Amino acid sequence: MAAKVKVSPLWAFPRVSLPVFTVAGALIMAFIIYGAVFTENASTTFTNVQDFIVETFGWYYTLVVTFFLGFVIWLLFSRFGDVRLGDPDDEPQHSYMAWFAMLFSAGMGIGLLFWSIAEPISHYMQPPIGEGETRQAAELAMRTTFFHWGLHAWAVYIVVGLSLAYFGFRHKLPLTIRSAFYPLLGDAIYRWPGHLIDILAVFGTMFGVATSLGLGVIQINAGLGAIFGIEQGPHVQLMLIGGITFLATMSVVAGLNKGIKRLSVLNIWLSAFLLLFLLMLGPTLFILDVFVESTGRYLDNLIQMSLWTDAIRSSGWTGDWTIFYWGWWIAWSPFVGMFIARVSRGRTIREFILGVLFAPVLATFVWISIFGGTALHIELMGTGGIAAAVDNNVATALYVTLEQLPLAQVTTIVATLVIMTYFVTSSDSGSLVIDMLTAGGDPNPPRIQRVFWAVLEGVVASILLVAGGLNALQSAAISSGLPFSLIILVMCYSLVKGLRSEPIYPDREEREPDAPEKTMGKTDYSHME
Repeated sequence: MAAKVKVSPLWAFPRVSLPVFTVAGALIMAFIIYGAVFTENASTTFTNVQDFIVETFGWYYTLVVTFFLGFVIWLLFSRFGDVRLGDPDDEPQHSYMAWFAMLFSAGMGIGLLFWSIAEPISHYMQPPIGEGETRQAAELAMRTTFFHWGLHAWAVYIVVGLSLAYFGFRHKLPLTIRSAFYPLLGDAIYRWPGHLIDILAVFGTMFGVATSLGLGVIQINAGLGAIFGIEQGPHVQLMLIGGITFLATMSVVAGLNKGIKRLSVLNIWLSAFLLLFLLMLGPTLFILDVFVESTGRYLDNLIQMSLWTDAIRSSGWTGDWTIFYWGWWIAWSPFVGMFIARVSRGRTIREFILGVLFAPVLATFVWISIFGGTALHIELMGTGGIAAAVDNNVATALYVTLEQLPLAQVTTIVATLVIMTYFVTSSDSGSLVIDMLTAGGDPNPPRIQRVFWAVLEGVVASILLVAGGLNALQSAAISSGLPFSLIILVMCYSLVKGLRSEPIYPDREEREPDAPEKTMGKTDYSHME
């Protein structure tokens, strides 16, 4: 039996892994102080760091994320697909509908609402190749947006989520990032190597989630401006972060099933209403054509887009878009990976990959086709001012588009509610994950600790907004993703090493009925009760 993660009492936080909690917390607090006291210097630093990473490691981000996609597809068709994430007789804890709702809400959420119109219109005006504001630019805009939100993003999530679910549920190790390295580190995962891995995961998760919260509050501010005429600016956005972080904290206190699960299902229903409204009252045939054609163009050009680094032109376009997205998905992966692992016990590896890779991607493509397709149609027909709105304030793109359709007042209110609920689910899911990491993998950490991390997420998002707005948010995503990408690479090797210890038919009748259960380690949480 493997050793336990040592959990030490710390004042009001009774169940924390002391090294992870204190070091990660100290680093985040140091960032908060730096951003609050030296705001102008912090803004310059964020810009310089982003430029350095894009110029120096852009090629690396391109290769590593493409590798993750290839690795996931290989696993899908490998003999390991029959391995169950749990004991052989485990059944999934959640229905497909609830499972998908939580996957989608945690994995995309606010970011998709922010960019589903703004990104296609931005590429339409300034495409990566060729002239802007043409029909060719519109075709390229949709394909490129599909690329940034498609298979690559979810492949990153799958590597992390699958590794955690496999070692956590199959081998009874703590549900924390360090456990994915047991085949390589053994019981050293419970000492400083494991602590370091979880500290990096906490740091990346914090800034990945804070990036989404910052984007969400900018857009909520734009929505309230459209509905009530409220001014847009940092002061209003900071108040919004405070108010919605309070709601997220209430959801965190309610727990996974009562809070996060219910809000995730509510997200799906509100989103479905908005999607159907735009599909029925918008340019329906154009949207359907765009969905089919853009999907085909995306698949046809997948390899070329996956390896494009803009080396010859050096326009900086890939740094502003593709590298930002790859860094963002990697930074988000500890959070999303941990969360989807938490809700995926009992599914096989093949079922897990099929569900996590293709279902959310299909839904994302439908979403982008409806929102982005509607906006592009309005621009191509020359009847809207969406391009001008994106150029002036990217957060207003959604609302300017809705104004061109019937019942704009109703849809604007619904859209703002959707953004708020996604904001809450992102924050409370992120808080739960960070708390699990700092509690040594305890799947049900105390509420006071969840509240602490929910509040801290709101504070970090506030600092990023004050210290540089959208540019600071992008810099945080790219920077925090770089070190964790190395961890995910090693995680791939560790996962394969663990899977190779499985029998050929691990969960079928061919398994000897009296064979002893083989586990790498068990963690007993009874001492924490």
